[in-house]
Amino acid sequence: MADSGSQVGSNDFVYQANDAWHQVPPNMTLGETVGVATDSRNRVYVFNRSEHPLVVFDSDGTFLTSWDDTRFVRPHGITIDSDDHIYLTDDRDHTVRKFTPDGELLLTLGSSGQASDTGVENLDYRTIKRAGGPFNLPTNLAVAPDGVLYVSDGYGNACIHKFAPDGEHLLSWGGPGTDPGQFEIPHGVAVDGSGRVFVCDRENSRLQLFTADGELIEIRSNVERPCDIFFDRQDNAYVAELGWRVGTPDPNPARTGGRVSIYNRDGELLSRFGGGDDPYSAGDFVAPHDIWIDSQGSIYVGEVTISAAANLGLISADCPSLQKFVRCP
Repeated sequence: MADSGSQVGSNDFVYQANDAWHQVPPNMTLGETVGVATDSRNRVYVFNRSEHPLVVFDSDGTFLTSWDDTRFVRPHGITIDSDDHIYLTDDRDHTVRKFTPDGELLLTLGSSGQASDTGVENLDYRTIKRAGGPFNLPTNLAVAPDGVLYVSDGYGNACIHKFAPDGEHLLSWGGPGTDPGQFEIPHGVAVDGSGRVFVCDRENSRLQLFTADGELIEIRSNVERPCDIFFDRQDNAYVAELGWRVGTPDPNPARTGGRVSIYNRDGELLSRFGGGDDPYSAGDFVAPHDIWIDSQGSIYVGEVTISAAANLGLISADCPSLQKFVRCP
């Protein structure tokens, strides 16, 4: 493993940061990391935008394998369930697909290449006129403890869709807007141990909490453009926040940049690190997009360094897009 960066975090959540823990083969280029997840053996699956859309590392960063295929139009999100099934969200294909670790396709949600009718124009969420069915540019998927699936949908829609484990569509809720229960880019979704459905309502800078049937429970606003959320075994919530310096029509350097925040189940802040002041430094961020915690308590954060930052001239393309944070004893 490469030399680590500085320690980050506070209280009982202090970590050693490392943005070069993984060994990419010399003949491979790892694209920006839109999704990262670990399986039951702590193997790390990196969903990225390159010719090798899924790359797998051991927990120490040793390269294991990759999927070298063209099945994905634009990778966006990844989730791995307790049986090591891999769910991959392809926003511009308008599908979420379930695979075995070897790449065998088991289930497809949505219709490949077919977007639902929401009235959206030019992929701009601000033009969405109405809620639609599954899917229009979906973003992520969550698996509940009972195996039920929730999909956040997303860039061209403003809904959460609920599915039975076999893929039957059960219900949808939401709609475009800023009122309680509405969304402006429902970007991430997760289910805690009690079955509450948390939605990262990114452009409204809030987390909205729902019952399994879509009834609003609570709104939490101590976040800045949240992209994704993950729960550990104690139901602490780890939130990847994009912040205000990239990926917005009106960048604001005076406000916080990308960061990670950790909350307990009641929404109390336990630890926070990042802020975007030095995105090249291990432990800081430019555009956090996905977050996952392995069984050892290590945090993995993937960033959209190219599409959200480098293409705008804010950073160079070599800025790290995947970091590991090992919890300090």
